[in-house]
Amino acid sequence: MALDNSPRDTSMSRQAMKAELLDAETELRLAYAWRDQRDEQALHRLITAYMRLAISMAARFRRYGAPMNDLIQEAGLGLMKAADKFDPDRGVRFSTYAVWWIKASIQDYVMRNWSMVRTGSTSSQKSLFFNMRRVQARLEREAASDGIALDQHQLHQMIASEIGVPLRDVEMMDGRLSGSDFSLNATQASDEEGREWIEALEDDGAQAAELVEHAHDNAQLREWLLTAMKALNDRERFIVRERKLREEPRTLESLGEELGLSKERVRQLEAAAFAKMRKSLEAQSREVQHFLA
Repeated sequence: MALDNSPRDTSMSRQAMKAELLDAETELRLAYAWRDQRDEQALHRLITAYMRLAISMAARFRRYGAPMNDLIQEAGLGLMKAADKFDPDRGVRFSTYAVWWIKASIQDYVMRNWSMVRTGSTSSQKSLFFNMRRVQARLEREAASDGIALDQHQLHQMIASEIGVPLRDVEMMDGRLSGSDFSLNATQASDEEGREWIEALEDDGAQAAELVEHAHDNAQLREWLLTAMKALNDRERFIVRERKLREEPRTLESLGEELGLSKERVRQLEAAAFAKMRKSLEAQSREVQHFLA
């Protein structure tokens, strides 16, 4: 079993290899003790006995670039989940059951850390991530032996059919696996001034001309509104200010109570004030229709 050369990995491997081998009867007794009595000593003995299985499975995923120590830790977590969910009444050996939990835990870790961009965690995406290149290589070998040249679309269709996933998932995963993470702060190789790639991205924000135009329009509208407000009497200005210019507008009912008017009368005064303001604004410029739309 190949491991990294770090002392910690070597030590863990040696300890795992020295662990006892459980027979079926002992394994079953320990599983019952943990499930029914939450006997932690039984759990520890069960986990320790099968840690060699977890390390062995972790070693199979080294080619994805993850540190071996991290893979072992994830394998250990999968082993503990298996122990917690194992039902000894089903008549299955714990090792057989644990394999699936260990593998799932390692695969989730690899996919989370393979790229800064989330690769995905659906069953089809997992299947593609761990099997696509192997299936692709086999299909290309078989096609080459038959003298057939496959284009990319044909190859994607065959992979989708072979693995049993949608074609669009194959196309997406091929793009993910073909590239690698690239920093936007990296210097452009062809640029003598040392500019970074992020400087080549288009700015989605408003341009200077748009900002100036927007500020001018707002200033013009503010001037028109101030002029229109001057055309109102004190009570109308009060109603408009309380109804439209406050952060939390007041209700018609509360204004009516303060002014000694009915709710309906306040509504009528508000409508009349707006009519006066509209007339004033329209008199100042026909362009006001753009702002009132």
